[in-house]
Amino acid sequence: MWKWEAEGEAKAVIVMVHGAMEHHRRYGWLIEMWRTSGFHIIMADLPGQGMTTRSRRGHIDSFDEYIFEVKDWVQAAYRYELPVFLLGHSMGGLVSIRLLQEERLNIAGVILSSPCLGLIKTPSKLVNSLSYLLNMIYPTLRLNSGLTVEMATRNLDVREADVNDTLYITKVSVRWYRELAAAMKLAFEKISEIQDVPMLVMQAGDDKIVNKNTVKEWFNGVPLSEKRFKEWQKCYHEIFNEPEREEIFEYAKDFVSSQLKSIGYIV
Repeated sequence: MWKWEAEGEAKAVIVMVHGAMEHHRRYGWLIEMWRTSGFHIIMADLPGQGMTTRSRRGHIDSFDEYIFEVKDWVQAAYRYELPVFLLGHSMGGLVSIRLLQEERLNIAGVILSSPCLGLIKTPSKLVNSLSYLLNMIYPTLRLNSGLTVEMATRNLDVREADVNDTLYITKVSVRWYRELAAAMKLAFEKISEIQDVPMLVMQAGDDKIVNKNTVKEWFNGVPLSEKRFKEWQKCYHEIFNEPEREEIFEYAKDFVSSQLKSIGYIV
């Protein structure tokens, strides 16, 4: 777990959860934007990804591993005695949703960035059926994810860095896929059980990875007292890496600032 502290007096703490295949180092720009805007940031690599145990790269036994891990990050944020916000990208957004369905946290709001609630490309019926069998007899079998750098972002600098990134995962286990699929299903089945906290969902309009229609369906059904949806029309999946990212960050920061004002904090 890593912590980056704000310049000057901090307004709140942002707990960030990265997506599948990636790691915290890909968030350097976003971390610096939050930090220089007066926010502490807490982040780490999810189990089986980034700088965590390399022998299990691309594998988990249960999606709950992610949920328990992020809960620890949130609890670490409480030590600052400031309002806490949860920001989850892609699979990190799904982890955030499932955490809020299973736990009751002391957080001021949540931001979901292209949350993984449905995939554009799914395995064929044959491969999907086979994955159930493999999950029982060979769950650690790792297969190519089918995702490419070009699908994630239009940012050429990020694409170039990802090609040479040794921490970036290209293969995932059969168990990992089955757990992801189960978590997406639970996000809908337990939609009414989510903690009622202010939510901002920002979705890439030209997402090549996550099905934006599924995200909209989930958002329309989630029973929250305060929720906001914003689609960024031209953007690929990783909205915080896109050419429009400064505008996107300002939109996210405005959401956080408005929540802080609503609970009596001077921003």
